[in-house]
Amino acid sequence: MVVPLQRVGIYVPGGVAPLPSSLLHAAIPARVAGVDEIVVCSPPQRTTGEPATIIMAAAFIAGVTQFYAVGGAQAIAAMAYGTETVPRVDKIAGPGNRYVMLAKRAVFGAVGIESLAGPTETMLIADASADARYVAADMLAQAEHVDASAILLTPSVELAQAVQAEIERQLAELPTANAQAAATAVTTRGGIVIVPDLAVAFELANEYAAEHLCLLLADPWPWVGKVRNAGGVFLGERSFEVLGDYVAGPSHIMPTEGTARYASPVNVDDFRKVISLVGLSEEGLRRIGPAAQALAEAEGLFAHAAAVRRRLEA
Repeated sequence: MVVPLQRVGIYVPGGVAPLPSSLLHAAIPARVAGVDEIVVCSPPQRTTGEPATIIMAAAFIAGVTQFYAVGGAQAIAAMAYGTETVPRVDKIAGPGNRYVMLAKRAVFGAVGIESLAGPTETMLIADASADARYVAADMLAQAEHVDASAILLTPSVELAQAVQAEIERQLAELPTANAQAAATAVTTRGGIVIVPDLAVAFELANEYAAEHLCLLLADPWPWVGKVRNAGGVFLGERSFEVLGDYVAGPSHIMPTEGTARYASPVNVDDFRKVISLVGLSEEGLRRIGPAAQALAEAEGLFAHAAAVRRRLEA
């Protein structure tokens, strides 16, 4: 039986930069899945002490049932275990900073989690045909997030040099706070790597298992089959990652920190579960019962075997 979860919690970042898109990208799949209650936790604004108005508006539009102005690891704990105010949920979804990600890892088991969606990361594979302006813009678009990572792999030395110059030029055009965050990201958790060829680039990308893998290639489609590990793949200069952040869908909440090796982006299946249903006829019991009895006896579980044998003897 495929049934929706009863109550899910969604964490929405909002202390520094309110992210209504993150709320929509989790709440909408939950609504489609048929979840009864959607609980949102989002930190209050530092300037007002109140939740961001734009996030509350998105919560209203998305049909969120409960909203709490609390953020950080304590919000994850509240939804996982319940408090006098915040109800315990069945599963928690949504991105966050490193503390939120570690908190989700700590409470897993007491509550389900969709993935470890931590600080954003993007890896770009580009060839000589790529426009350095677009490559730099795509790197900086992710780098302006706190603790973000942006890495370019290319076999073209000329493109690498052009992108480096473009990054410096475009940083100067950003507001000061955004430019400082992006500059920190590209220098501490980012970079430009010259590779011998595209085959090596894809080997490295699969090892890294980036949240976002952007293929700025003359013809990206022949390379799609080489991708084994990524949260999402973006094909060409017109399918850039920022569109996935907002409107391309299905959700920008994707696995990070290498968890794309086994995890998927948020989707409807994250908000429903499968319950096994067993209903045998007498004929079915006669057909498979002896195998069950034999396995039980082989495992030394003789009460198990007896439960089968008594019915077969009857």
